[in-house]
Amino acid sequence: MNKTQLYGLVLAGGKSTRMGTDKGAITYHNIPQRDYLYNLLNQVCDATFYSIRENQKQEFADQERVIVDENKFKGPYNGLLSAYNTNSNVAWLILACDLPLIDLTALQQLIKERDYTKLATAFATNESKLPEPLCAIWEPEALKISKAYLNAGNGSCPRKFLINSDIKLVYPEQDTVLLNANSKEEYKVALKKIEEKVIK
Repeated sequence: MNKTQLYGLVLAGGKSTRMGTDKGAITYHNIPQRDYLYNLLNQVCDATFYSIRENQKQEFADQERVIVDENKFKGPYNGLLSAYNTNSNVAWLILACDLPLIDLTALQQLIKERDYTKLATAFATNESKLPEPLCAIWEPEALKISKAYLNAGNGSCPRKFLINSDIKLVYPEQDTVLLNANSKEEYKVALKKIEEKVIK
């Protein structure tokens, strides 16, 4: 079986309503989070892109690879399917900007455990056992089916789609790498954990 190429996608087009500031611009590791994630993906993927809104284009240099949301779908699926429409022959490793503790080791584990025969390979915490759709490898077939799934009126939740699909779950060595930071409180928790890691 041919191994499909793997492209990386940083979902940087969200409105960050709960955080009150652009999550992609927050600095956790001395550079904006979206650039930190881009650099991580660039080390493990064949090509990497930023997923952005139309009005963010001026924030990126001409040489930077961006995919502008087509606004055909709601929520994170907007970015996923805009990327799929750009290249439907590759698998996409998706990372959301609200994952401040994700690291290279975790991504290498996800890629190593990737199952090409499944629709997706997704991280899940040992606690929840639920797929993290925005820290996952989506095979081309998964995104193709997703379009039909959305057009059939099944709602726009990518997690719900994965829960009801034939996927592989991967459990990270430490659940903390999947910490979501969507509010000021969660931002403070993430910073504290990063500081603790540095001190160690």
